Amino acid sequence: MPLLENGRPVQNTWRYVAEGEALDTGDIIVPLERLTEGLAHMGGRVGVLLPADAQVSALKEALPKLALVAVTFPIFRDGRAFSQARALREHLHFTGDIRATGHVLPDQYEMLIRCGVSTVEVPDGTDLSVWAHALDQFDVAMQPSPVLDEKPTGFAFRRLLDRVTEKAG
Repeated sequence: MPLLENGRPVQNTWRYVAEGEALDTGDIIVPLERLTEGLAHMGGRVGVLLPADAQVSALKEALPKLALVAVTFPIFRDGRAFSQARALREHLHFTGDIRATGHVLPDQYEMLIRCGVSTVEVPDGTDLSVWAHALDQFDVAMQPSPVLDEKPTGFAFRRLLDRVTEKAG
């Protein structure tokens, strides 16, 4: 699967470890159930696959040792991974890679970034230009993202729009 960062393809050095599979060298992503075993792994960086129904607080002690947390979208309309990503960045101050995986749509890409996701797995054969374009569709957000350290536009933004509208009319 291609991996995107800021709308551009990047090299994926991570490998998912299936249940019961041996942990070998390299960067690995383990299921949450194997996190303790994965943290004892000495052959590379360790990441964890966080199911949509898991609480991010379960990772609190392990976060300093993790390089990646993969949040899962089981179906595109299940938005729990947005909340997980934001909680990881904003409340638990995780600075590593947060990866979105599963059923993610290009329409969700900008919001993923605003919630703290840094990389997105997209299906093979995907038109990557659609994903890059999804980041350029909006340049103003009415609700600031603390993850991106945005400042609120508030009423001043509305007054600016009113002045622009009056000049145009």
